[in-house]
Parts: sequence; C-alpha cells; structure tokens
Amino acid sequence: MITSDAITWNAPDAPHPARAASQRSYSAVARGDLAEWLTVYAEDAVLEDPVGPSMFDSEGRGHRGHDGIRAFWEAAIAPIATFEFEINDSFANPGSNTCANVGRIRTAFPDGSHTTTDLVMVYVVDDDGRVTSMKAFWEPERTMATFTPA
Repeated sequence: MITSDAITWNAPDAPHPARAASQRSYSAVARGDLAEWLTVYAEDAVLEDPVGPSMFDSEGRGHRGHDGIRAFWEAAIAPIATFEFEINDSFANPGSNTCANVGRIRTAFPDGSHTTTDLVMVYVVDDDGRVTSMKAFWEPERTMATFTPA
C-alpha cells in the first residue's frame, strides 16, 4: 500500500507504465502542479472526465491536447482546495498499455465544503509512458448527493 498525505493506494502496485502515469497524475493534482501534470500527458492526449456530456464538456467530446487539458484544469481542478485520492483496485495487464483504477476522490472547496466521487479511471499510454487517453467514469449526480456544506 502506498500512502501519502493525499494519496492512499490500497490496490495492486506491480510496475506498469499506465499505472505509473496514473500515480504521477494523482500526485501532480494533489500538489496543485499544473506544469507537472501536463508532462504526464502526450501533446495530442484526450481527457474525458467524466465520459460524456457534463458541466466540464457540454458536447462530451473530451479535452484535446495540452490546451484543452489546461482548460479542464482551470475549470475543474484549480477551484478545488484539496484532493484526497483513495485507489482500491488497479487492473493493468502485462503487455498492455492500459490500466483501470477503481477508487474515490474526496474534494474540498475553499469554504470547507466537500464532495466524494466514486469512479473508474482508465489510462492509456504511449511507448514513452505518456497518457494518450484518460477516461474517468463517474456520475455527477451521485457526487453532488455527497455534498457536505462547511
């Protein structure tokens, strides 16, 4: 099990390039480090969080390339005061370039209110270990049902 102040990893942790990329992503988000987070993603990556139309992506086409991923950061990540990641399972088959992580993310807002999101995150990496596709499967309505005011 890996534990940091913001990341609890209760999942299998065998070395795998997609799993390592996901861990780098969580770490950068938890630290609020946009520059580091962008290094995790390939220049032409597509990020879908959540998959389908949402408050972050009205057309449901995903955020494309570093400009789109940066815009997602500004809309969805920058307003959050803290992130706590709890990963309870991770599936990364040897010889594949993909892993799926199952977990939850607790987000706290500057006013002290918070939500919890249960989700599955699927990462695909290129030969350099950079994410080419990230798809997060979660339901905004379920997350909003966990909203706890300050």
